[in-house]
Amino acid sequence: MIARFLGPDAAPIAAAAFGIAGPVVDDAVVTTNLPWHIRASALRTKLGTPHVRLLNDLEATAYGALVLPADKLHALNVGVARTGNRAVIAAGTGLGQALLFWDGARHVPVATEGGHTDFAPRDAVEHDLLRWLERKYDGHVSYERTVSGHGLVNIFTFLDEHAHMPVSAETRRRLEHEDPAKVIGELGTTGACATAVAAVERFVGIYGAQAGNLALTVMATGGVYVGGGIVNKMFAAMTNGAFVRAFTAKGRYERLMSEIPVWIIRDPDAGLHGAAHVAAGLAAS
Repeated sequence: MIARFLGPDAAPIAAAAFGIAGPVVDDAVVTTNLPWHIRASALRTKLGTPHVRLLNDLEATAYGALVLPADKLHALNVGVARTGNRAVIAAGTGLGQALLFWDGARHVPVATEGGHTDFAPRDAVEHDLLRWLERKYDGHVSYERTVSGHGLVNIFTFLDEHAHMPVSAETRRRLEHEDPAKVIGELGTTGACATAVAAVERFVGIYGAQAGNLALTVMATGGVYVGGGIVNKMFAAMTNGAFVRAFTAKGRYERLMSEIPVWIIRDPDAGLHGAAHVAAGLAAS
């Protein structure tokens, strides 16, 4: 991919940064949802520069969030403007999370793998969902199994198979021949399938709850960015109030949560902007 991007007559590369979905350990990444092994040392050789940095994809998105113009952010919850830590959460192929640590002068992005923490049910339906997922995944169930593209499919399938909610023959045909997450998201936001509507509602609620968990964990009083492809494809469902209600529903900390700003990242290339920002910094230094 890099060779194709550069082409046969590429100019010399001063620096490069890559946002990759997986934990960066010892300057290498084994991707979570693809069979890729990526080493910075190999990329340095390939690109002919010592200035190469591997970033977790959400770390790259965190850098991008800091440089996005205001018109690329949609306020889900205005909250109270404060300096302090921020956080980023984004559902797509997987569920990514990152911290923006406030050091007193600037925000410093920090990668996490918080999307793989244990899924916590909020009601009887989600307790049943957890038990159903435990059987499917041989025990451990992370938030990524519910808040991601395949997570949305999991929730829909649970409602179909366990709760026996109705699914039309036409919907089943589309699920078989098209991207099922895309179909469910479309039918759920347009209201064309009651089971898809229920799946999207449940998905948004769990998403908001985990975003709130992240905010409490890192004390993100400065705000939370919500990114990823799904949030913009299901924008109507994300902005109808359900996400924020789940985000703030933290018992004795509900008032604090209501004061935390929450923004949707409207730019699908935020991670690319973040990686470019990091690469530019490497080149300048």
